[in-house]
Amino acid sequence: MIRDLYNVRVRPAEHETTPLTDEEEQRVRAVLFSELGNKIADQGWARFPAYTPEDRRRLVAVAHRLTAHWGQQVFVEAEDLTRVRLCLAGQETSPESSTARP
Repeated sequence: MIRDLYNVRVRPAEHETTPLTDEEEQRVRAVLFSELGNKIADQGWARFPAYTPEDRRRLVAVAHRLTAHWGQQVFVEAEDLTRVRLCLAGQETSPESSTARP
């Protein structure tokens, strides 16, 4: 007996990711805008993981959107290969490096 399969997609290889649909991408950016925006507004900076180039591009786009929304520059800097820091102007120095050490 032959059966038709509906809504079946080929799974990507383990190292590949499936791109988000436009609607999913808009939802992700809206959540990042809200969550990271609140955290940046509270403490002046926020860290977020960015494992892929797409994740980093997404965070840069969110920073540009926050800059336009607030009218104040939001900077983006890579802390390492897997983490990005977004901060307001004047908060560019890392909190760890600004604390006095004995």
